[in-house]
Amino acid sequence: MIRLFAGLALPPECRETLAHAQGGLPGARWIPAENYHITLRFIGEVTEPDAEAIAASLSSLVHPPVAVRIAGLSFGGDSHRARTLWAEVERTPELAELQRRVESLIVASEVCAPETRRYRPHVSLARFSGVRPERLQEFLTEHALVACQPFVADAVVLYSSTLSRNGSTYVEEVRFPL
Repeated sequence: MIRLFAGLALPPECRETLAHAQGGLPGARWIPAENYHITLRFIGEVTEPDAEAIAASLSSLVHPPVAVRIAGLSFGGDSHRARTLWAEVERTPELAELQRRVESLIVASEVCAPETRRYRPHVSLARFSGVRPERLQEFLTEHALVACQPFVADAVVLYSSTLSRNGSTYVEEVRFPL
């Protein structure tokens, strides 16, 4: 079995900018900067033949490169049960269309059912539990101006993910140029 997701890679200078926000939030488990990405579709555990079917389906992806803007920090969950700190990605019509096409091709592979959750583009920076709501709000205020230089994403990447006690390790399996 292999754990997969499709996403957009971030340029090194963007990963570096976002990594500067690390620290100063007790209870946060920071994600290594080399793992920063924008998920287009989480796939989950699949067999090797299913992974090949997904890759074959994604190989027919036709879409122009997409301008990406990342600015501001937010969190997943409510302030009393926040679980993830993330950088906000502007949801442009072009990015939304790319995500829809990737979703459609993955579903067409007949490996995955359609995603039912609304797509919200972001870059996960940390995971946590038990962070005090007032400290989280202070942190967000202190880092309100975090932003990457806009960039153009010119490929969709099929990543594998290996879970361990020390966090996940992501490997770029296949790159699909836009």
